[in-house]
This record gives sequence, structure tokens and C-alpha cells, in this order.
Amino acid sequence: MTPETVIELGRQALYVTALLAAPLLLSALVVGLLVGVFQAATQINEMTLSFIPKLLVLALALAVAGPWMLQLITGFTRRLIESIPGMIG
Repeated sequence: MTPETVIELGRQALYVTALLAAPLLLSALVVGLLVGVFQAATQINEMTLSFIPKLLVLALALAVAGPWMLQLITGFTRRLIESIPGMIG
């Protein structure tokens, strides 16, 4: 196994990780921003106000993007396991 192979494998793993995290992080970002704008406009300074909307949106995003995320990580793992013989020999 060459150093280039290890670097390429790490690059692919980081790419898959970013793709897996993106739907959840982006949805939490949008909801946090909207709740923050609402709090600023109404001058409600309750720190726990954004928790429930974020939790609900994250559950919804996980339900919507979950099958795609599972397919992505399963495909990456399958390719990784199938490439083991080529890496050893």
C-alpha cells in the first residue's frame, strides 16, 4: 500500500463524511439563523427557544435524507472492502 493510496483513501473518506454531514448541518444552520432573526426582531432572548425547532428539523432532515445517507455510506464501505485485495497485493 503506497502513501498515495492512503492519501486518496483518506480524501475519499473525508468527502463522504462531508456529504453525510451536509444535510443535517445545513438544516440546523438555516433554522438557527431564522430563529435568531426572529429573536432579534422580537427581542426575545431565550436561549432554549431554538432547541425544539432545530430538533424537529433535524429529525425531518434525517427522515428525508436518511436513505440517501445510508446508501452513500454503504456504497463507500462496499467499495472499500472490495478494494482490499488490490491494496494488499
